[in-house]
Amino acid sequence: MIIMADFIRQSLLLIRSWFFKFIPKQEYLYMACGGINLFLDTLVFYIAYHYLFHEQNFKTPFYTFSPHIAAFFISFGLSFPTGFYMSRYVVWVNSPVHVRLQLFRYLSGVFICTLLNIGFIKIFIEVFHFYPLPSKLFAAIFVITFSYLYQRYYTFKVHQVVGEI
Repeated sequence: MIIMADFIRQSLLLIRSWFFKFIPKQEYLYMACGGINLFLDTLVFYIAYHYLFHEQNFKTPFYTFSPHIAAFFISFGLSFPTGFYMSRYVVWVNSPVHVRLQLFRYLSGVFICTLLNIGFIKIFIEVFHFYPLPSKLFAAIFVITFSYLYQRYYTFKVHQVVGEI
């Protein structure tokens, strides 16, 4: 697994050296990994919404989910593990925080992001009457900004050495 992360990291840094030298390395890695994860998440959301749930409510014995929320939960099942893996092993590799604590913090951040995502998706679709896919993408803009700050300054916080800039 670490070999795959090293390959991803080196590939992304090679692309950065060709096209994105002006972006700081840490931010570039976060954006690239987040972009990859967002693409996969959005693809799964689209497929689940249109082909798994056929744009219809999903009924369980306990609750009926709207198709956009049901598709969100399916896409979450993919984006959580891939997001943590890339964050831990590709982006924030210098974090001294123990992996279990990182996982707990990441999970708590994802929980907050999930609530934000659901809230924004419901508002965009049910209040503003946007289509589901653009709603998901608009929600992602807000949630990604929060997530970056949360991960950088809490989940994978790298303690600065005194005197180091």
